[in-house]
Amino acid sequence: MNVYDSDRMKDSLAPLGYQENPDLQDADMIVLNTCHIREKASEKVFSELGRLRKVKQRAADEQNRDVKIVVAGCVAQAEGEEITRRAPWVDIVVGPQTYHRLPDLVAKLDPIERNRLIDTEFPAEVKFDFLPEQLGKRGPAAFLSVQEGCDKFCSFCVVPYTRGAEFSRTAKTIIDEAKQLISSGTRELTLLGQNVNAWHGDGIDGREWGLGRLIYELAELPDLKRIRYTTSHPLDMDDELIRAHAEVDKLMPYLHLPIQSGSDKILHAMNRRHTSADYLKIIDRLRTAREDIAMSGDFIVGFPGETDADFADTLKLIDKVGYASAYSFKYSMRPGTPASDKTEQVPEQVKSDRLMSLQQLLDSQQFRFNKTCENTVFDVLVEQKAGRAGQLNARTPYMQSVYFEGHDSLIGKIVKVKISDARQNSLSADIIHHKEAV
Repeated sequence: MNVYDSDRMKDSLAPLGYQENPDLQDADMIVLNTCHIREKASEKVFSELGRLRKVKQRAADEQNRDVKIVVAGCVAQAEGEEITRRAPWVDIVVGPQTYHRLPDLVAKLDPIERNRLIDTEFPAEVKFDFLPEQLGKRGPAAFLSVQEGCDKFCSFCVVPYTRGAEFSRTAKTIIDEAKQLISSGTRELTLLGQNVNAWHGDGIDGREWGLGRLIYELAELPDLKRIRYTTSHPLDMDDELIRAHAEVDKLMPYLHLPIQSGSDKILHAMNRRHTSADYLKIIDRLRTAREDIAMSGDFIVGFPGETDADFADTLKLIDKVGYASAYSFKYSMRPGTPASDKTEQVPEQVKSDRLMSLQQLLDSQQFRFNKTCENTVFDVLVEQKAGRAGQLNARTPYMQSVYFEGHDSLIGKIVKVKISDARQNSLSADIIHHKEAV
């Protein structure tokens, strides 16, 4: 989501003459786009701002240039006043729902008065209606935000407080943006949302659609070759969306579906509003719909009150599902969330030990899944040059990074490769077909 937001901020600043600059020291404006999900996010922001202060001061002293510093995103939303207090060299603080106002805020800056501007409202207007229609060029794979915010209020999560209530864009605006991305060379779209499968928007037929219906419609776009979506909540995996996995070939057979814990007691304390059995039933339905689907997930260890037995239930669930990949974290208190007030906090060393055990199991499952891909032929989307000369980096339908020898002209194309070797986090392959005219 932050990658998408950063791209859209670049789009909004382009009419003012700004373009991306790879050299930080030469920039006229530095936008720090932040996330508030993880522990110590705020302190990392202030640490980075300390470094940027030196860049700003050096430009002023040595080049008589006024470098503008902008803090955007969820840390800006949560701690805007604190940012301007602790880092008075910051010019603009803008939240994730108001970055469409960034050009106006830039115009209001007064280099003589050295005014500071904060905009962290939850505005009545929809920001997507005010962002530029013209998009900058993306890559062969691009993100497309369809939904924002969350109404689930998991007890550990700050998203409802920083991103606001659930909002779904209309199908028309999504499809129009998809067409523009495709016309500029994008071949794979990942539909984004804090709770993407909660998307329910006005359809182009005047009726309300769900995410499954939207995917069916996007699949009709001829030059769009691949569709993904993330991040999902188990409660919103409805029949139509599951059916889309069976019937839409362009929908990739890989789904990120977080559960966070395998313990029903902990799931209840997290306010997830489903059980581990509910989750496993959804997995079974997805695998019935599409046998080759691979699963990814999220896990939090050391949630307040988690016992050894609760943790064992998580390991059992992971064994049952068999993940192709997963993200796992130690629980960290997020200020303002219900879980941060709980007294049954798990000792840090216990969290670390549990995380190590859990990651060993997940890593072994990922490696095992990767090894099953050896000697398999995949259609892969070539995204970019790799670090080694003459080598390209592509993605399989299962989101694995694949490296193989090939000409740069293949970037943006879908080619057939045969997997020669599987490692923990990537695959090696040999190209066997490159006549795909994408």
